Amino acid sequence: MRKIIVLEHISLDGVIQAPGGPEEDTSDGFAYGGWSAPYSDDVIGTALRKMMNTPFDLLLGRKTFNIWAAFWPQHADVWPGVNTATKFVASNTMTSHEWQPSVFLNGDIAEKVAKLKQEQGPDLHVWGSGNLLQTLIKHDLVDTFWLMIYPVTLGDGKRLFAEGTIPAAFNVTGSIVASNGVIHVNYERAGAVQTASQ
Repeated sequence: MRKIIVLEHISLDGVIQAPGGPEEDTSDGFAYGGWSAPYSDDVIGTALRKMMNTPFDLLLGRKTFNIWAAFWPQHADVWPGVNTATKFVASNTMTSHEWQPSVFLNGDIAEKVAKLKQEQGPDLHVWGSGNLLQTLIKHDLVDTFWLMIYPVTLGDGKRLFAEGTIPAAFNVTGSIVASNGVIHVNYERAGAVQTASQ
């Protein structure tokens, strides 16, 4: 059985939109694209490269897939695995693309992802893909949140946890604090929310 691992750069106020560059995602007038760049750090970079070099397939939303398809085929030397991984893409409009191997999922995405999780194969890594993430979270399909939390607030932008987030408990299975204040933390799903006994 595969796990779904969500890997996100996230601000203190929960924004995940366009951490990598100014033109990455300007939807809804987002003006802070590239906000994670000033916090580049060897400690977090090492942790990130380790995760990028584990066996994985990708589960991506259409917008993230299009951004990546325009970039990663020309940068195979940086991340060879991204080009050879199977890319499962949630899209009701795309059915094929030259960036292979790719499989396009349409219709009931939650149902299709739940079936993918039951198959044999490497874990499914989700990067970016804000709209897809909301579906995965709403249907309790995420097993692990692998977050890089940055010491910055952005005020607006797409958030990791939005409306439709279900109550859920998590265990911390690893954490690193870089000298620049970035926190890398690994949260594993741990059942239902517990409350104080009455």
